[in-house]
Amino acid sequence: MTIRTRVAPSPTGDPHVGTAYMALFSLCFARQAKGQFVLRIEDTDAARSTPESEQSILDSLRWLGLDWDEGPDKPGPYGPYRQSERLNIYKSHVDELLDKGHAFHCFCTQERLSEMRATQMQNKETTRYDGLCISLSKEAVDEKLAAGEEHVVRMKVPNDGTCVVKDGLRGEVPIEFSQVDMQVLLKSDGNPTYHLAVVVVDHLMEITHIIRGEEWINSAPKHMLLYDYFGWDMPELIHMPLLRNPDKSKLSKRKNPTSIRFYQRMGFLPEAVLNYLGMLGWSMPDGEEKFSLPAMIEQFDVSRISLGAPVFDVDKLKWLNGRWLREDLDDDGFADRISEWAYNRENLKKIIPLIKERVDIFSEVSDMIAFFAAGLPDITETDLEIKNQSADETKKILQFALWDLEAVTLWQKEPLQALFEQLAENLDLKIRDVLAPMFIVLSGKPVSPPLFDSMVIIGPDMTRARIKHGIDVLGGVSKKQNKKLEKEYQTLRRSRA
Repeated sequence: MTIRTRVAPSPTGDPHVGTAYMALFSLCFARQAKGQFVLRIEDTDAARSTPESEQSILDSLRWLGLDWDEGPDKPGPYGPYRQSERLNIYKSHVDELLDKGHAFHCFCTQERLSEMRATQMQNKETTRYDGLCISLSKEAVDEKLAAGEEHVVRMKVPNDGTCVVKDGLRGEVPIEFSQVDMQVLLKSDGNPTYHLAVVVVDHLMEITHIIRGEEWINSAPKHMLLYDYFGWDMPELIHMPLLRNPDKSKLSKRKNPTSIRFYQRMGFLPEAVLNYLGMLGWSMPDGEEKFSLPAMIEQFDVSRISLGAPVFDVDKLKWLNGRWLREDLDDDGFADRISEWAYNRENLKKIIPLIKERVDIFSEVSDMIAFFAAGLPDITETDLEIKNQSADETKKILQFALWDLEAVTLWQKEPLQALFEQLAENLDLKIRDVLAPMFIVLSGKPVSPPLFDSMVIIGPDMTRARIKHGIDVLGGVSKKQNKKLEKEYQTLRRSRA
């Protein structure tokens, strides 16, 4: 049997270090066994998926030094490699489940489902579909379908009994079927949900081993049932421990930069980032912390994966990156890497039009453009004292801007300018009052080259990280403050809509 693994990211935002983490271990597992590693794009969420996000994922994984045997840019015998290009195959698979009695049409309205869940939560019960539509007769179903009633297709789940999930790291994990929801397989618009699509395509692509985060353990019974219903062999499952923030909470962008591109823009070496991701969940036989990707592949053994809660510590990553800089780069190599990183001709050509009219002699340039290549500006609470603006008001502007920017998919000057103009209008402020703290958190100074052009060059990941840094400089946002701000933000969004 040829070992085949895959990583299947959703192109709905910044390329996440968690994606790289799973891709690294999936690649090492396949390469060590002389197998194949596949990249597939899970774009079943059509409303949020974008080509820009997909390209960013490909670019970021390649920057890290990860490559794949088959993918959207590497056609192979098991393509296509985007879920959206396979939409024609899912209806027949759903029809098969319906014919076999393993699925059913559900006509419940969103209002009924919401009331059902509210009652279950009030009674402290597991929130899951109650099976109302299972009891509909064939005649009743046909009548409703003929009348064009909106519906979904759900999978059937046993009312009692236990599903034993076989995990490559944990052994047998029992999960009661009473805890498993009757998952929607086909949405009312005819498109598949993730759970149907991932099972069907993993089978068609002959994936033999699935390496994914431990948060998917509770979904494993749904997938195992589908494999059983279709009469297919189940791939082996390996659920990796989740990456954690220093406080042991799940790694999230609210507490830690999670975008691969952030670490690229900060000037980390890709070898060091990949090395760090490897040592978070695994260890070399000799205990050495610094190792290359080829060395990890050569020594890779699933049994050496740790089930502890790996903490993503940026300071430890910086220490490791320093070792790579000093031990693996001679002076020529150092010069080449720093030029590739920021001080190359293409980057300068983007910046020059923003500063050319302000420069009289070249010695003025370095101070003027330093913030383009900097990491997080060295600013204090005093720097963010804005005239006629309290610290809480400044913090609110930054937080609202951050939430707005997290939803931006087209990172260009015009949409960014429109976003801030709309934010100023919503907050009943002059645009200059909204932009005043933005200049400081992005450039470290109250004035800089044109702000929106600068944001385009800095990029979405670093822009958001610097705004978050500014919020932290002002003391951060407590849970209570965050709840209050979110409520106000959502009110503004509804009024905007």
